[in-house]
Amino acid sequence: MRPAASSHRASKDKAASFIELFFDLVFVFSVTQVVGLLHGHITAQLVGQAVLVFWLVWWAWTQFTWALNAADATHTYIELAVLVATGVTFFMAVALPGAFSESALGFALAYTAVRAIGLGVYSWVAWVDDGQRSAVCRFTGASLLGLCAVLAGGMLGGAAQYWCWGLAVALDVLAALIGGRAEGWNLFPEHFVERHGLFVIIALGESMIVAANGVARGGWDNDVLVVASLAVATTCALWWTYFVRAKPALAHAMEHRQFAAQSTFARDAFSLMHFPMLLGVIAFAVAIEHMLAHPQAALHLETTAALALGVALFLGGMALALRRGTGAWPKARVALCLLSAAAILGLTGRPPVAALCAALVGTLALCVVEQRVPYRSAPRA
Repeated sequence: MRPAASSHRASKDKAASFIELFFDLVFVFSVTQVVGLLHGHITAQLVGQAVLVFWLVWWAWTQFTWALNAADATHTYIELAVLVATGVTFFMAVALPGAFSESALGFALAYTAVRAIGLGVYSWVAWVDDGQRSAVCRFTGASLLGLCAVLAGGMLGGAAQYWCWGLAVALDVLAALIGGRAEGWNLFPEHFVERHGLFVIIALGESMIVAANGVARGGWDNDVLVVASLAVATTCALWWTYFVRAKPALAHAMEHRQFAAQSTFARDAFSLMHFPMLLGVIAFAVAIEHMLAHPQAALHLETTAALALGVALFLGGMALALRRGTGAWPKARVALCLLSAAAILGLTGRPPVAALCAALVGTLALCVVEQRVPYRSAPRA
């Protein structure tokens, strides 16, 4: 029998807990629902909806990661709070496809509840530490304005919803800028980096799920199998670029910073710069879904743009995080990212295999080049 935790505050760095992993499972469903918004066709309006709603999903998750970084996740009350948040997140994910129509208010209410639970947990954990309490209070005060904007958008609907939720995104970033400058966050680097790595796995896993569903629907057709195989290989190559090269460099940079320099780095490189990376994985999954539905058809611009944008955002967002962590631009990554995206766009009108080969070759080239050129790891504020 597991002994009861004596404190709800974490006293040392630790690995991700089972309750955190369980919490993450619901976000697998949330990412799937975001991909589903673009099922069948890609329009500017749907892309805008996907970006807005995925920001809200991402921000709810990353806020909980900050909160649970400071908490002892084996404490009974912490586990109960996370279980309640998991249940509410499930309904948030269920409402996500209708977040801009009939389920707008339901999504907004569930989202606000999840955020409120996270803020409550963080406030409770931080209360006994003056510096941490001050940091959390500053972040919470600014965050409440964003939650009000989400609720207002859910109630108003229509064009007003886009403005309100866009304002919520801006207020979330403002809250991060205000709160991240404080010195009292007392982050545990190993746990923090591991948690964000797990979300990257969640997002990349969605690409695998899309490929698997495409094969199942295609009845093991040869063209489907070739497209799915290239999609899986590219996903594995993207995994390599993050976990073998980028993640260790970011972890090193995180561990060698202290106080406000550490919290601002965590905010910038992980909470903010991981968002375009993960948005890129969603764009990649959307492109794969469209390709598997028509494995022999000439690619429309929308599909090649989604694939090119997916590769560019994932590798480019990672380049920004590495620039923030090491102080130097990863030139090979930036160059191959741009070349791959341009090559993919140039294959509009060709079969999916050609575009996927371009994505795979570009990503594999990056894997090979970066094995030979280590990142400069000197931390900067």
